[in-house]
Amino acid sequence: MTVTFCGHAQISQSEKIENWLCDVTQKLIEQGATTFYLGGYGAFDNLAASVLRSQKKRYPQIELILVLAYLNTGRDTSGYDSTVYPPLETVPRRFAISHRNRWMVESADVVVAYVLHDWGGAATTLRCAKQKKKQIISYRDEMGS
Repeated sequence: MTVTFCGHAQISQSEKIENWLCDVTQKLIEQGATTFYLGGYGAFDNLAASVLRSQKKRYPQIELILVLAYLNTGRDTSGYDSTVYPPLETVPRRFAISHRNRWMVESADVVVAYVLHDWGGAATTLRCAKQKKKQIISYRDEMGS
């Protein structure tokens, strides 16, 4: 099972979100999730990666994959097991992240979402996941935020 994440660049109540992510990722791992696609931009992406690094100590079989929107950026990829670059060569640079996000949704079985409002990139990615009828685990739905 492959899992990806979508969420806002800024987050508040990070401890509450971190606890929620710990619970969600542990349940998913226990249900067979082994591959986690991460975007690596913004506070929610970074928190998800941090939580998964902790989970990896307990579940060494899981794989953390950084999905790149751009090639040759000199990004620090330590803390991830590997990177992948979706077929974005022909995509204009300003659309690379939205196309990368759509690829992540299409490639995943489950989308874990921290989306509290209906505008912006995270909301667009969540709408894509709903259109593709992906299994969505939503912080907003579970925590009533």
